[in-house]
Amino acid sequence: MAFHSAPFLFFFFPAAWLLSLTAAGRGKQYVLIAVSLAFYACGQWQGLLCLLLSAAVSCAAGFFLPRVRARKTLLAGALAFHLLLLGAFKYLDFFTGSLNHLFGTELPAAGLLAPLGVSFFTFKSMAYIIDVYRDENARARRFSHVLLYISFFPQVTSGPISRFGQFAKGLESPRPGAEQTAKGLRRFIVGFAKKALISEMAATVTNTAFSLGDGLDFRMAWLGAAAYTLQIYFDFSGYSDMAIGLGTLFGFETPENFNYPYVSASITEFWRRWHLSLSFWFRDYLYIPLGGGRRGTARKCWNKAVVFLLCGLWHGASWTFVLWGAWHGLLSAVESALPMKRLQEKPLGRWLGHVYTLLAVCVGFVVFRAASVSEAMTVLRAMFTGFTLSPASTLALERISPAVWCALGAGVAGSLPVGPWLKKQLGGGWLEFSSYAGAAALFVLCLLAAAGSSFQPFIYAQF
Repeated sequence: MAFHSAPFLFFFFPAAWLLSLTAAGRGKQYVLIAVSLAFYACGQWQGLLCLLLSAAVSCAAGFFLPRVRARKTLLAGALAFHLLLLGAFKYLDFFTGSLNHLFGTELPAAGLLAPLGVSFFTFKSMAYIIDVYRDENARARRFSHVLLYISFFPQVTSGPISRFGQFAKGLESPRPGAEQTAKGLRRFIVGFAKKALISEMAATVTNTAFSLGDGLDFRMAWLGAAAYTLQIYFDFSGYSDMAIGLGTLFGFETPENFNYPYVSASITEFWRRWHLSLSFWFRDYLYIPLGGGRRGTARKCWNKAVVFLLCGLWHGASWTFVLWGAWHGLLSAVESALPMKRLQEKPLGRWLGHVYTLLAVCVGFVVFRAASVSEAMTVLRAMFTGFTLSPASTLALERISPAVWCALGAGVAGSLPVGPWLKKQLGGGWLEFSSYAGAAALFVLCLLAAAGSSFQPFIYAQF
């Protein structure tokens, strides 16, 4: 059940909100657990057992870690359980298929159905266990706290990947006041508009470009790549905004996931602005334990390459994701070996950094979006060598409606920090009031868009 669907907007969310408002004390936690499990079951009831098992193992590990001597053994066992859970459901068929292709074997496919959001709730579980290992005061007092943290419905399917220490503050927080409620609703509507009014429109161009095959020339190839760069940003940041808004309405703080990544002047900076909760997870639980940048430039480059390769694999069991991760790992490692700060001290260097980063990100997202490596190569070939104009591409360009062009233009503007700039120039009071009126108008436009078309699922729901 997607946040932008009619059943969620008009039935599930109002009921869940009213139930949480009427519940007092600890009853709110149990209401939210029931609501979250019901939400998950509506999306995929078969994965409930894995979700509950993950919560149970995490809670047990957190309980025993401060009480046993063999703490490292228990930590390794708990983390191995979650990695095996993730590997069995998400990567087993990928690895057996790769082995069959490489060695001509005929290993059977397991055909296991991956639990909904398994990558997200597994990483949350592992973060909780590692945090308790590092500091026993990070341990939850009750199993219900761990279960709610892992299953909390605004985050369970597509993140953001919150930390228990941050989430736990909401367990004892008072009921949100009028101002907090208004801000939560506004944030939710902004995310809804990103998805409905920009991402969905950009998706029409992306889908057309990637379906043209040999009829793709450089015009539609570049337009399709740029459209997907906007589509995935507004799709995922839109989901994150909706999750943050929902968390606020229920009294929980949700970490920010994006900070205008397309203004970056390097790939390193891009990952300090893109999917922040995942970037911080890999930094804190993998990159730093590997040694980070403390053991020389060569080791730093190697650590970054390993982290990004695993980051790509985390996104999905496909060679396109592996290549996407390797691409970002390579560029990040090269940047670590170069004096990037010195190169960007002058305005021209900073400007060239913006161009290079946007180009690199755009190329990477072509591989990310493609259904196969061969499809990715087809689009990339058209981008850089497809200078013979194709009738199919010409027709596709002619069929792009003015509404889609407007949405793409709004996407370009919205990917820049225009909002913070306006707030700084105009002041908070008048702009704050106008933002609520604008949110109401956006909600009406989103409903009209929903009535006129069928929305696609959130891109990150597949992970």
